[in-house]
Amino acid sequence: MNRATRNETSLAEPIPQPHVATKPAGAPEFTPAAVGVGLLVAAIIGASYPYVVLKLGFGPNISVVSAFFGYILLGVVTSITALFVRSKTPANRWQNNLVQTAGTAAGQTAFLCVLMAAFDLLERDPTLGFTFHLSRMQSFLWLSTAGFLGVLLAVPMRRHFIVDEKLTYADGVAAGETLIVLDSHGPAAKRTARSMVGALALSGATMLATTKYVAGLFKPMMDTLPLNLNRFSTVTGVGVSLSWLNLGSGMIVGMRINASMLLGLIAAWVVAPVLLFQHGIIAAGAHRNDVLLWVMWPATGMLVAGGLAALFLRWNILMKTFKSLSGAQVETTDFPMRWVVTGVAVTGLGLMLFQFLSLRMPLWQSATAIIFTLPLMLVGLRVLGETNWGPISALSNLMQGVFGLLAPGNVQSNMVASGVTGSIASESEGLMQTYKTGDMIGSTPKYLTYMNLLAIPVGAAAVAIMYPLLRDTYGIGGDTGLQSPISQKWVGFAKLLSQGFSAIHPSALYALVIGSVLGIVFTVLEQKKNIRTWVPSPTGVGIGMLVPASAVATMFLGGVVEVVWRRLHPKSAETYVIPVASGFIAGEALVAVILPGLIAAGLLKP
Repeated sequence: MNRATRNETSLAEPIPQPHVATKPAGAPEFTPAAVGVGLLVAAIIGASYPYVVLKLGFGPNISVVSAFFGYILLGVVTSITALFVRSKTPANRWQNNLVQTAGTAAGQTAFLCVLMAAFDLLERDPTLGFTFHLSRMQSFLWLSTAGFLGVLLAVPMRRHFIVDEKLTYADGVAAGETLIVLDSHGPAAKRTARSMVGALALSGATMLATTKYVAGLFKPMMDTLPLNLNRFSTVTGVGVSLSWLNLGSGMIVGMRINASMLLGLIAAWVVAPVLLFQHGIIAAGAHRNDVLLWVMWPATGMLVAGGLAALFLRWNILMKTFKSLSGAQVETTDFPMRWVVTGVAVTGLGLMLFQFLSLRMPLWQSATAIIFTLPLMLVGLRVLGETNWGPISALSNLMQGVFGLLAPGNVQSNMVASGVTGSIASESEGLMQTYKTGDMIGSTPKYLTYMNLLAIPVGAAAVAIMYPLLRDTYGIGGDTGLQSPISQKWVGFAKLLSQGFSAIHPSALYALVIGSVLGIVFTVLEQKKNIRTWVPSPTGVGIGMLVPASAVATMFLGGVVEVVWRRLHPKSAETYVIPVASGFIAGEALVAVILPGLIAAGLLKP
């Protein structure tokens, strides 16, 4: 079984991928048990994920968490069913994939609690005149409608990104390996399972050890160890984070992307702060967010220009993808294209009418936001596929910039439009990860799509109910509340744009142009087979400029571990690299979700 995966992304050469299987004929998949358990897991994930996102500032991989929940709950359901029905057919990986699909979709919806938090933070500033407040019903309807639209817009891209380009989607790979291990038998499978479980235990224990519940017991010793070296500068935050999740992600995405992300880190968080300070663009007491509001311009320019250039260069394959969706094969495995077209029309119109009647946004602005979001969604799917980091925040900020021009000074239109982008991008990224997992184990794509659509309103209801409870219990922002750094960046950019584009330093706009040009140049050069290895990935460089520097550094170390392992012991690396890396991702993600659940249940103090 070839479990190797390396993301040496090229537009002219296929990429080695994890093992791809076919579902045996007659194996149950879209069953009542799978759907029921999937919706239950969606409710659990949707209710617990907002705390994780607001607390950590990012959303850990929820796919592997959902797969573990699915394995346990499907086993319980199967055992109970066996008491009343003679059939003892156990649950399988394809049913569990539907469960993890539902959990992933709900988690992607719940991630948008950052948007709710941004609305609340803006409302606190009396100088903005922003008095809009989302009710629970408004939140539910908005997130559900935009989520449906995001899924339907992404459906046709499965063949392009998963089948033709074979992008990595490391979290999808981790979920696929988890499903395979949980459903495997025999000596080889047991060895693989042990390696993954061992990595999972190490990652989860480390995550637990860094929380206040355990770290306080060892604080004197921990203070003497450089376990989190984010002390080089209060502005840059350059260092290495103690995160097996980031290390595992680096082991999967491949060295070229990791090196490109490191290049972006150096440009944005080592070189740029010094130059910005020397030229008086930032003050001596500036913080990371001050630098980020400048750095995001060249980074986003590189991501968007590079992503669109890559799509343009493969336009013939894109057209082939859309044409194939009208064939007979669609009726058996793929979600039908005619359903996509009808669904996009209905949900798009529904979203426009809802935002007009409930959020006071003119119809032309909603239509513009949806149209502009489509290319941004495609860019986001590529970025996630290559780097395992979804650029939802960056794409939403770019939409804020667009509406800074279209509706200058209108904070509400700015935020609603960026929310449309965030919602669509978030759900499309979750769907593509699910498709990657399904491609690995032979799941039926249309069933995965059905499950996404069923789970979105569950996730929307969960976040609509849970976010106000979290806000009222812990507070948002401030020194002691849930910090939600994504929301704070969103709010900071909205405040800046409310003053007009004159408030943005001209050098940032020049940097936007330079970043865009470099994104196109790098994309064209990486097609040259003889030099591709040495050409920086525009996706990697751009995302390396935006995400925390310590996360990038740890991912780079993960890439080094993977390269060294393959060179010293190729045979064991072929078998264990992906399971071990997946375990690293799963362990931290599990603890990150379970702890808030214990807090919500009153078993731990916040």
